[in-house]
Amino acid sequence: MEIFQLIISGISQGCLYGLIALGFVLIYKATEMVNFAQGDLMMLGAYFAITFVTVLEWPFFWSVLATILCMALVGAVLERLLLRPMIGEPHFAVLMLTIGLGFVIRAVAGAVWGSEPKALPVPYSGGVIKLGDSVIGYENVAVVIGTVILCLLVWIFFRFTRIGIAMQAASQNQLAAFYVGIPVKRVYSLVWAISAGIAGLAGVLTAPVSLVDPLIGFVGIKAFAAAIVGGFGSLPGAILGGLLVGLTEQFAGLYLPPGFSEMSAYVLLLIMLIVRPQGIFATMQKKKV
Repeated sequence: MEIFQLIISGISQGCLYGLIALGFVLIYKATEMVNFAQGDLMMLGAYFAITFVTVLEWPFFWSVLATILCMALVGAVLERLLLRPMIGEPHFAVLMLTIGLGFVIRAVAGAVWGSEPKALPVPYSGGVIKLGDSVIGYENVAVVIGTVILCLLVWIFFRFTRIGIAMQAASQNQLAAFYVGIPVKRVYSLVWAISAGIAGLAGVLTAPVSLVDPLIGFVGIKAFAAAIVGGFGSLPGAILGGLLVGLTEQFAGLYLPPGFSEMSAYVLLLIMLIVRPQGIFATMQKKKV
């Protein structure tokens, strides 16, 4: 039963990694940019939720919606002010910009909310489901359910909506997409807004599980590893990679010496790069002319 408990914890933690990795993949699929500030956007979303619930005393449901909308607005503004002027610049320059953006977000969060860890009170806090000797917290169940629902919505969006198809077209060839009438710049703003909104939801789901502080955004590094393990550019791969990283951490923490749990994600990444560099889901395609 101990193994079953580890699997439950690993799936819950892996879903959080997968949600952040999903933000990485969404931005890459549409813009071919890598946003290394994705984890910090998750942290910012968690602080927004804590503010709405504890300071403004809004109902939890409306606080979640407000957090997602505020983060979507933040994503669109960041794209408009910082990323849009970088269109056409080398990808390395964009990568360095997003790394610097992460430092700025952490500094702002520390100045506004302080460095002391904070918790997000939720209506389902403290509840558990007992399966034999194993215990599943409602917070973990909420993480899994939220991830499943969000993945379904993202799949529907990219599969059946015109704007979702337009995003994929813009990723394949920006100039051709522009010539056929796709508003490429608006597509970029929208995908950054969606990605930041997902980061906000990830923050809401993370805050009841672990305390929030400005450094919690560094979890984005593990999520980036999860995105590569799953296959960078693959939406299912982002979730599967997150689950693999989460499960690996849990089992490494029990069966390996202290300290191996924290580095297990990077060991898994190195193994994947050696064995299958394209990731589990090899969706990286050559651009169509």
